[in-house]
Amino acid sequence: MISVNNISVAFGGFTLLDSISFLVNKRDRIGLTGRNGAGKSTLLKILAGVQEPTAGNVSMPSGIKIGYLPQTKVYAEGKTVREEAKVAFNDVLELQEKLEKMHQELADRTDYESDGYAKLLDRINELTELLRLRGIDNMDGEVEVVLKGLGFRQEDMDRRCEEFSGGWRMRIELAKILLARPDVFLLDEPTNHLDIESISWLESFLQVYAGAVVLVSHDRAFLDNITTRTIEISLGKVYDYKVPYTRFTELRKERIEQQLRAYENQQKQIKDTEDFIERFRYKATKAVQVQSRIKQLEKIERIEVEREDTARICVRFQPAVRSGDVVVSGRSLSKTYGTHQVLQDVNIDVLRGEKVAFVGRNGEGKTTLVRMIMDQIPYEGNLKIGHNVTIGYFAQNQADMLDPELTILDTVDRVAVGEIRKKIRDILGDFLFSGEDVEKKVKVLSGGERTRLAMVRLLLEPYNLLILDEPTNHLDLRTKDILKDALKQFEGTVIVVSHDRDFLTGLADKVYEFANKGIKEYLGGVEHFLEAKKIECFREYEQMHPRKPSETVIPEDEPISENKMAFEERKQLNRIIKRSEKKIESLEQEIADLEAAIADAERQMSEGVVNDEMLKSYNASKERLESCMAEWESENMSLEELKNKR
Repeated sequence: MISVNNISVAFGGFTLLDSISFLVNKRDRIGLTGRNGAGKSTLLKILAGVQEPTAGNVSMPSGIKIGYLPQTKVYAEGKTVREEAKVAFNDVLELQEKLEKMHQELADRTDYESDGYAKLLDRINELTELLRLRGIDNMDGEVEVVLKGLGFRQEDMDRRCEEFSGGWRMRIELAKILLARPDVFLLDEPTNHLDIESISWLESFLQVYAGAVVLVSHDRAFLDNITTRTIEISLGKVYDYKVPYTRFTELRKERIEQQLRAYENQQKQIKDTEDFIERFRYKATKAVQVQSRIKQLEKIERIEVEREDTARICVRFQPAVRSGDVVVSGRSLSKTYGTHQVLQDVNIDVLRGEKVAFVGRNGEGKTTLVRMIMDQIPYEGNLKIGHNVTIGYFAQNQADMLDPELTILDTVDRVAVGEIRKKIRDILGDFLFSGEDVEKKVKVLSGGERTRLAMVRLLLEPYNLLILDEPTNHLDLRTKDILKDALKQFEGTVIVVSHDRDFLTGLADKVYEFANKGIKEYLGGVEHFLEAKKIECFREYEQMHPRKPSETVIPEDEPISENKMAFEERKQLNRIIKRSEKKIESLEQEIADLEAAIADAERQMSEGVVNDEMLKSYNASKERLESCMAEWESENMSLEELKNKR
């Protein structure tokens, strides 16, 4: 569908992308990866047509529809959430308006036997069919399904967009892209503003979508659940792997090892050649050989090894005084914004050394409680910070608060005090800001580089309580792993607000879920939290699909042992699972047959073979495919819950 042909991007004497080429096919699921600043977002902009390359071109069929979600966006105002989401149907509404004018023209004409009248009828029929295929009859229903999937409640639909935070407004933009049904999704960090439940919904949506997906994400689980192909950008080149992200990391390690061996061999060859030239440069009898070696040296294509392959970010939090046993204690905490109650009668205790995760849907009060702990907003209730507690706070928009006109070095130097100032360059080097890099201005840094710089500022003072609000947004996967390791080794207390499942797994030993104006505590980490959520979902499944009397295998009046009951229940559950698996297998076969029939019809229509019978069959196949896909998705979700129960 899309062909990238020898694309290059250069600025300020630096080459970001160097003659790269690859193809994006119709059903591809591609994850773009690479270190921060490697050019991932730039490449997406070029594919979306919002930025021109320095050299090369992107070719695609005419009429192809692109859905592009950038990292940051200027949001529209003046409409409700529902109205703004329906902007995705503007092309459909224009066609509808055009159809209405045609109907009016038809009503005004009386030349019923003329060719013009017949052509107008044909055009009306074509537009009517096109609008039906595009979903004109269920526009409002589609809007609500997508908005609710992304976390909006029914009462949010008619609220004005400007009432929501930037993260929620980015969800509206994502909804518009999903509703527009593009041929290709280009998504730059789509999960940055989503909660765990919305991420899971988006995964399900993208897994079964008929078009192609190209995305940048630092959520390892999200990448593994969606992508089947990984394109790495490294030192201006691209490396194409036909595998998901985790398998890519294994193959990449092998490639880097081979690259390092080739680099070392080449360096030895270059040194031997240079030594020969130097040794015999002034000997007339060796002049021909020397010139030959010089030419040979000039022709060598130098092998490069990415600096981050050998460098290591070494995050070291400054040692701090020991805090009291109870670090944060809150009782009957409540917070209201106007008439909107966010938190009500919340109780919380955070003890020294705990690694605590705040999770839940956006808008449920996670950041609000953090700001209450930081004493940034008024609230009701009693909240105490423990003895000797010193707080290091990383806000959600910390990277955006940096002065864009300052250099990296000045940004850090202005907050450093005392002896730590002598270590500024060392700390910046640990975060891969070395040499001339420290003189770069903040405004030219990528999102990940800004986040790393904001994290440096956090290291300049000793803290025994770290409060991190979405610290992994814009960080590449390697940097996230290193930060996670550093936090695990940190001897103080950590409170992390995050939707990043991979980052929280193995880090948090206690989870607070925020929902319905309150919080619920889960001991044992995010794994236990997710397991508990699955159990809750299965209970909901049982309530929605109660067991039929004919399926009850144990008579009510027969006393039986608990072991027998468990055995009978397992047998019954296994029967249900087998039925579900057979149904999924049958649906998959039907979906494959329908897709083949649709593809064949589209091929014939592209060759000009079109008739009423074919069009009718084609439309019926499309409708049935959509129904099968929805049924397949629902059945898979049910099967997963059933297996978890087993």
